[in-house]
Amino acid sequence: MVATENSGARGRRRSFDVDEAVETAMRLFHARGYDAVGVAELGAELGIKPPSFYAAFGSKAGLFERALRRYAAGEANIFARAQAEGGSMAEVIEQTLLLAARLYPKRDGVAGCLVLDGARNSADPEAAALAETMRKAGVAAIRDFIAAEAPDRADALADFVAITMKGMSAAARDGMGEEALTVVARMAGRAFRRELAAEG
Repeated sequence: MVATENSGARGRRRSFDVDEAVETAMRLFHARGYDAVGVAELGAELGIKPPSFYAAFGSKAGLFERALRRYAAGEANIFARAQAEGGSMAEVIEQTLLLAARLYPKRDGVAGCLVLDGARNSADPEAAALAETMRKAGVAAIRDFIAAEAPDRADALADFVAITMKGMSAAARDGMGEEALTVVARMAGRAFRRELAAEG
């Protein structure tokens, strides 16, 4: 999708690619967090003025929502990627954690998970709610997957996976690298297997 903006006195209109704008905003929100990125900075980075910004996205939170969706549908969709690789339930869960260990370490100025940390401690309740809604949807997908085999333990096991991923994201933002996170992922995978085998 391409939007246009009047460029000034001569009345020319400059186009900007909305998809590219969402990608740029996603990187900014991921690197610095929602609250640290202002509308003026976003407009400058995207090459548009406030009227065009609001016409295209409605609000900063509207752009954040689109950035979250883009992030979750791309490389960060690690649970779906793990499912596509196949294997037992425990293998899929461990592979999800191993993919997180590869995704979360700092690269290109960003670290951790945008969904888990992008609006962490945000003063904007709308942004926080958007991230929380997406986080809960991710946990629900894991819970439903586990429930097919272990319905009575699905809530607790899904919470274990979600908490592990949140901790890995926070650790990556604090500088933990892929090697250390991979060790954590494998340990968590073994713990998941033990809990799955245990009686409720």
